[in-house]
Amino acid sequence: MNRRPFDPRLLRHVPAVRGPLALLVGLGVVTALLILAQATALATLLAAANTHRFDSAALAGFVVAVGARAVVSWAQGVVAARIAATVKATLRTDLLTAVSRRGPGWLAGQRAGQIATLGGRGLDALDAYFTGYLPQLILSVTVPAAVLARVLFADWSSALIIALTLPLMPIFGALVGWQAQTATERQWRRLSRLGGHFLDMVAGLPTLRAFGRDKGQVTVVQRMADGHRSATMKTLRIAFLSALVLELVATLSVALVAVPIGVRLLSGGLLLQTALLVLFLTPEAYLPLRAAGSQFHASMEGLTAMDEALTIRGDEPVRREQAPTAATPPPAGPGVIRFESVTVAYERTTALRDVNLTLHPGERIAIIGPSGAGKTTLLGLLLGFVTPTSGRITVDGVDLAELDIDGWRRQLGWVPQRAHLFAGSVADNITLGRPDAPPAQIDAAIRAAALDEVIAGLPDGLATQLGERGYGLSSGQRQRVALARAFLRDARIVLLDEPTARLDAASEAAVLDATRKLVAGRTALLVAHRPALLDEADRILRIEDGRVTELTAADSEVTA
Repeated sequence: MNRRPFDPRLLRHVPAVRGPLALLVGLGVVTALLILAQATALATLLAAANTHRFDSAALAGFVVAVGARAVVSWAQGVVAARIAATVKATLRTDLLTAVSRRGPGWLAGQRAGQIATLGGRGLDALDAYFTGYLPQLILSVTVPAAVLARVLFADWSSALIIALTLPLMPIFGALVGWQAQTATERQWRRLSRLGGHFLDMVAGLPTLRAFGRDKGQVTVVQRMADGHRSATMKTLRIAFLSALVLELVATLSVALVAVPIGVRLLSGGLLLQTALLVLFLTPEAYLPLRAAGSQFHASMEGLTAMDEALTIRGDEPVRREQAPTAATPPPAGPGVIRFESVTVAYERTTALRDVNLTLHPGERIAIIGPSGAGKTTLLGLLLGFVTPTSGRITVDGVDLAELDIDGWRRQLGWVPQRAHLFAGSVADNITLGRPDAPPAQIDAAIRAAALDEVIAGLPDGLATQLGERGYGLSSGQRQRVALARAFLRDARIVLLDEPTARLDAASEAAVLDATRKLVAGRTALLVAHRPALLDEADRILRIEDGRVTELTAADSEVTA
């Protein structure tokens, strides 16, 4: 982990904070000057009172200095909060961009739970760093420097003592801080493991329940939570120890200045106003360092998360979205689609290897293969959800990467394995791809998808409100809604990813009949295992271990 109190990578990766940081430094300089003015005015006022005089100018100066310090302190809080919000928003955006750019294989390798914890609780902990520690860090530079300069002109011997004792604060703070940093890193690792395990457990809860292992996970989560609690308490103990050490050093340092001042004042070797000025300014020299040490330990979790986020996004700035260039419009009519030596590789696996494939207009191709072989990845390439690691995909000779992706997707009809329906009316879910479709076309799509009987049985017909993920419809009915979407889209290329998976016999028959109507006269790519779908294909391809092979007529008969 980066052990510096301020990570310079932040200025490179989040350039928007440079201005606010400069403003925060300027406010720190103003605060130091106001501290000098306040101490000078108060010393003058008390020295005058000792001679039974009332210095109205000193009183006015003291009041103005106190009020100005309050205003500057408020401004520091506002600027620091704005910096924190900017950094968190930017790092979260860049973290999501880095994850999406590196693909699901990398995400699986890095544990989705760890990334989720980092983007949520982890970066939220930066508030303590930017609103608490960073302003104090700036004051710990500006205030001691200003105090030393002022005390040097007032009493050089006191300035010498301050100069010799000031370095003790960061030295002792660093010694304790190393221990706190190790404990914080241990706490963060435990929290990341806890988040990852909990996410895995929730995702796999149906499997755990099926095998009777769900109750055992309660003990595992409880044990991990206890470990995180123990690590958190150890970190807090070290933080409290750090505060005690810094308080002790600051108190002894002030005493080393105050005792000689008192002796010299009693012997007449020092003026009262000078003695009061030195006594007022000396604690101010140590206060920012002491506060920075305490705030640093409170913000170390956020620093750990920021270091990890900056490391994940890479040392080079994430490429921002460029201004859209003139993308090539997709062909208006049916086009020839070619996969030319296409490979899709993730960090831990290769989904597709050197795929060469040609799809002619109106051709229906079925794709078979074991789970995880790369069938869905092949569809994802055409949808633009996946980018080839090497090779390219062309449409009528034009690289798919150069096409207007939105215009290309408007020519695609997609029916996934599990149709995702949103909370809303049935009509809204059917017209998802064409919200402005006329009622006649909607009715035609409903009939073509064999969805008319289902809608007739709903309490409010097309206006029936569905819950999240289409709650209120069965799996087969949800698939028919997805088919109705594809019919309404009237796309020239249809992609179907095992539309009959996990359906009962009656639902499967209805979906198969609608699928036959959908692929008729269109270019179709069907991921299928059922013989009924294979009968509709002109060609059958098999994907295994990422490689695509075309089955012969004899192989096709055996598969069927």
